[in-house]
Amino acid sequence: MRYADITKRLAGLGGAKWDVHVRAKALAAQGHDIIDLTIGEPDVPTPPALIDAAAAAMRAGRTTYSNGQGEAGLRAALSARYTQRTGRAISADQVMCFPGTQTALFAVMMGIADTGCEVLVGDPMYATYEGVIRASGADMVPVPLRPENGFRLAADDLAARITPKTCAILLTTPHNPTGSILTPADIDAIGALAVEHDLWIISDEVYEDLIFDGETFTSPLSRAPFTDRVIVVSSISKSHAAPGFRSGWCVGPEAFTTALLPLAETMLFGNQPFIADMTETALRNRSEVASGMRTRFANRARHLADRLRESSAMKVHTPQAGMFAMIDVSATGLGGHDYALHLLDHAQVAVMPGSSFGTTLDQWVRVALTVDDDAFDAACTRIIRHAAQLHLETA
Repeated sequence: MRYADITKRLAGLGGAKWDVHVRAKALAAQGHDIIDLTIGEPDVPTPPALIDAAAAAMRAGRTTYSNGQGEAGLRAALSARYTQRTGRAISADQVMCFPGTQTALFAVMMGIADTGCEVLVGDPMYATYEGVIRASGADMVPVPLRPENGFRLAADDLAARITPKTCAILLTTPHNPTGSILTPADIDAIGALAVEHDLWIISDEVYEDLIFDGETFTSPLSRAPFTDRVIVVSSISKSHAAPGFRSGWCVGPEAFTTALLPLAETMLFGNQPFIADMTETALRNRSEVASGMRTRFANRARHLADRLRESSAMKVHTPQAGMFAMIDVSATGLGGHDYALHLLDHAQVAVMPGSSFGTTLDQWVRVALTVDDDAFDAACTRIIRHAAQLHLETA
């Protein structure tokens, strides 16, 4: 039988990146005492007030078809949110609603990229980026994020990879997996390149509400010289501990949302009204859970860095935001993937190989900061003991 070319473009981009996670789940199901630090999921349940809002909306009959661009109330709430955060007027017509950031990003990429295009993206990157770029027919061009630059995307590195085929730059700020935040100077330099070469800037800002104390976030959407070419994607999955509700959006120029609407209607014809109502409630009120997550994740990242610095030769890149910390495991003599498998099999701690996120992190692993403090401290102890054992084995 014949298959569409998209299936060929996406072949090999599925579960292979998650082999350590899958193995950890299988071992845990067999009764092994696995501390799972692979997946970034909020460490608290969805707030009851949001559950109640969704249930009330369902009981009120908000289970009908939706507007293809998104429910009016939610779009108004997002208009108010981004108007306040950017300091300039963002209308409801600049907003489109989707089931989660992933769907929003897929739709955006399908709307601006095409076969023969190139999309620049920092390496390392979130694991699904290559897929959403390839799905459109475009080619992904990785741009190394250098540890010595704090894993921030550098305009000079971007400029060296721009060609006549380049159509967009995909940013993640705050960044997954490294937790770095682009500075205003970084963003202005990237924006200048976008203007010079007539490129879109897509900014994934799903961790915007998980900025650690003392750090500052700037969105490209707030930088006046190039806001007409910026598209932001985000959701309530992290900020409101509601990943299972799949409620996200994109914000961009009105001409862009107008052009994208037929695609969105063809894909989904709107998201669920009761989820839209719940999301509107979430956005019009301060998150009950974001502040606590920010504090806990920052504390765990510092704890990990302190313990490994005191008791091992491994180094931790301390994040500025988000749910993850990165460990440089090169001192163990193993690459990141081999280290992650060895750690799982010999210390029963599951982490993500850095290579799951690109080639730059071949000798790194990503650690989720989302288990409780006692389990996280136990994981640190196991990691340190495992490093000492590795040293004995290789001495």
